[in-house]
Amino acid sequence: MMDAIDRALIHALQLDGRAPYSRIGEVLGVSTQTVARRFNRLRAEAGLRVVGLPDPQAAGRSLWLVRLTAAPQVAQDLAAALSRRSDTSWIKLASGGTEIEAIVTSTPTDGSALLLNDIPRTTGITSVSAHYLLHMYVGGPTAWRGRAKSLTPAQAAVFRATATDRGPVKPLGASDGKLLAALAEDGRATHAELAGRTGWAPATVARRMEELQQSGAVYFDVDVDPVALGFTTSAMLWLSVPPAHLDAVGRALAEHDELGFVAATTGRTNLVTQALCASPDALHTYLTQRIGAIEHITAIETVPILRTVKAAAPFAPGALGLRL
Repeated sequence: MMDAIDRALIHALQLDGRAPYSRIGEVLGVSTQTVARRFNRLRAEAGLRVVGLPDPQAAGRSLWLVRLTAAPQVAQDLAAALSRRSDTSWIKLASGGTEIEAIVTSTPTDGSALLLNDIPRTTGITSVSAHYLLHMYVGGPTAWRGRAKSLTPAQAAVFRATATDRGPVKPLGASDGKLLAALAEDGRATHAELAGRTGWAPATVARRMEELQQSGAVYFDVDVDPVALGFTTSAMLWLSVPPAHLDAVGRALAEHDELGFVAATTGRTNLVTQALCASPDALHTYLTQRIGAIEHITAIETVPILRTVKAAAPFAPGALGLRL
C-alpha cells in the first residue's frame, strides 16, 4: 500500500514527469535520497514509469480504439502479441477474458497496417470493431484527475511553474525517431543517456527537448498500477449521446475523478470512458448516481476490465506470445 509520500511523488511526476528528485524532495519535505528510493520501490512493486510520448496531432498520427473478441485462450495470446507491437498501447483483457480493447496508432505512411492487413488475417478473432478517436477529454496530455489529489495547491504550483509555456507546435521529423523511442522507454532519461541513444551531442538533445516540450509536441505520462492506488475495479463504459450534446457531456465527464479516460469516437456508441473505482459497489454507485444524473446519455454498455496487458509504455515487460 502507498503512503502519503508515495502518492505525492506520483502527483508531482504527473505534473512534471522530468522534475529532479531534489526539487520533489524539497517540495515534499524529504531528502533527495528518499525520493529516489521511493521511486525505485514503486517502479519495482507498482510498475511506476514515466514515459515521453508524441502528441498525436503534432506527429501526424491517428488513434483508434479497437475491440476484438475471441475465445479466452486465443484472446490472451492475441493480447500478448499485440503488446509487442510499437503501434499499440493500453491493451486490456475484458469481458471475462474474451475481449481485447486496445489503442492502435496509424500514420499516413503505414497505411494502417494493423487494422487493414494484420488483424483480418489473424485466425481465432470472432469480431472486430474499430472506433476512430475524434477528441480526448481525458487521456494523452490531459492526465487522470483521480491520482492528482495529494499535493496542496501551493505544492502543485511549483511543478506547474517549472513547465515552459507552449508555443507553436514544432513539426516532428524522421530525425526525432530515436529520441522519441528512447523517451517512450524512459521519460526521465538524462540528456547524456538520450545523447547515447540518438548519437547527438548532449547540447543538441537539450535544445531539441526544450523545443518539443515548449511546443507541446511531446508530453510525459505516468504509468502506475491502479490497484496499488486502491482502485481495484475497472470498466470501459461505452456511451451513446445525441451529437448536439456530445461535447457538453464529454466535458462534464472530464470533471469526474473516477474516469481515467474520456474520448469522443465514431461508431454506434460515440463516447467512451474508463472508470476506476475502489470496489464493485463503488462502481455501482458511480454508475447509478453520477453517470445516471447526467442528461442526454441514452445508452451505456459496461465492460469489466480483467487485466491491463500494456499501458502507455511501448512494451509490456514479461508479455509473451505470438507475433501478429
